[in-house]
Amino acid sequence: MFHPVDLIIRKRNGDALSAGDIHALIDAYTHGKVPDYQMSAFLMATFLNGLSSEEAAALTESMLHSGIVLDLSDIPGLKVDKHSTGGVGDKISLILAPIVAACGVPVPMISGRGLGHSGGTLDKLESIPGFSVNLDIPTYREQLRSLGIVMIGQTDEIAPADRKMYALRDVTGTVECIPLIASSIMSKKLAEGIDGLVLDVKCGKGAFMRTMEDAEKLAKTLMDISVAFGKSVVAWITAMDQPLGYAVGNWLEMEESIRCLQGEHIEDLMELTYTLAGEMIFLGKVADSPEEGRYLAEKAVSSGAAFEKFVQLVDIQGGDVHVVKNPDSMPSATMQETIHAPEAGYVYSVDSLSIGKAAVQLGAGRRTKEDTIDPTAGIILHRKEGDYVHPGQPIATLYTNQHVHIPGVAADIKNAFAFSKEKPEARPLLMNRYATIL
Repeated sequence: MFHPVDLIIRKRNGDALSAGDIHALIDAYTHGKVPDYQMSAFLMATFLNGLSSEEAAALTESMLHSGIVLDLSDIPGLKVDKHSTGGVGDKISLILAPIVAACGVPVPMISGRGLGHSGGTLDKLESIPGFSVNLDIPTYREQLRSLGIVMIGQTDEIAPADRKMYALRDVTGTVECIPLIASSIMSKKLAEGIDGLVLDVKCGKGAFMRTMEDAEKLAKTLMDISVAFGKSVVAWITAMDQPLGYAVGNWLEMEESIRCLQGEHIEDLMELTYTLAGEMIFLGKVADSPEEGRYLAEKAVSSGAAFEKFVQLVDIQGGDVHVVKNPDSMPSATMQETIHAPEAGYVYSVDSLSIGKAAVQLGAGRRTKEDTIDPTAGIILHRKEGDYVHPGQPIATLYTNQHVHIPGVAADIKNAFAFSKEKPEARPLLMNRYATIL
């Protein structure tokens, strides 16, 4: 007979569990036969003692098969998705997905919401009035077939074990566990029906993985699981010490993404977007190399094809196309305040974690899953690392509709900037690349 306490004790003692053990535990928990308190104990034992690559693959498979696994083989083309481990100002998916789809690679993207200082793709999409991320599976399939792109949230049918376990991890201090993070990500991505995956593993002060060692360990775990399931995978470790782009906050990031799709070149944002898009187009076998994929991605933007694909996506998912074509028509937050440089010098650093936390205070993020997002709240940076400023020049502007202590948040934003008399050496955005092409 299956006894969950035996598995908890064995994992507590550092023993390896068989695939059968893990399958039995996850199946029983999904169907309500293992209570939360026992799963909490198992999660903490896993947090403390880790999982082998075989155990992580078994956990992923169990979570994957707790719900439906989509078969998209009847839809032409190799289906490729991208996943980021989360960061401040990380709006890459909003720009990248329509670019890749415009190049002929189908993009089935099931995204998440923001929690804490890290923003979520779904919240950014929903800042477009009327945009629906809640599509059923038949609609998801048909839209991917007809348009080549679909961007939705996790449904009740997709990896329900992950949904239950993540909620538990969030309140038991077991979120930052590499094998649990990897299994959670991959169970959802594999359930989408993808053929290939590009990973953006963030590393730095504003990332969940603060050190290169942890980022590399997470990237390797994610790649091992991908390969175990027969999926080609590319992983980039990228810097998350300052926000990506200049906008932080849902509509603010959406508006910046629209401008980029229309051809505006924001250096760090588009460098990362084109790199990841090139990898996706390569995995989709529309290009013979990532470099050729990048060329096609740049061409899709310059020709207007990527923006048109985004407009079609918004339209088919119920969003207000007029607002997308005319971003200035979107009402701004009622309260704004500009923060000025306290001294002359170069911006030495911009603490992305502090900026992300300040955006949450303004209403751009959630402290709990039940909080309501203010789509127009957030922060616009006017200066970033390496820029020279004079005393009194604007360095950031905050936006909010909430009754918050604006002077306090403004002080937090100002304190996120560090200044230097010497120009800081530019730090690389793209740090390491790993790939396994099957």
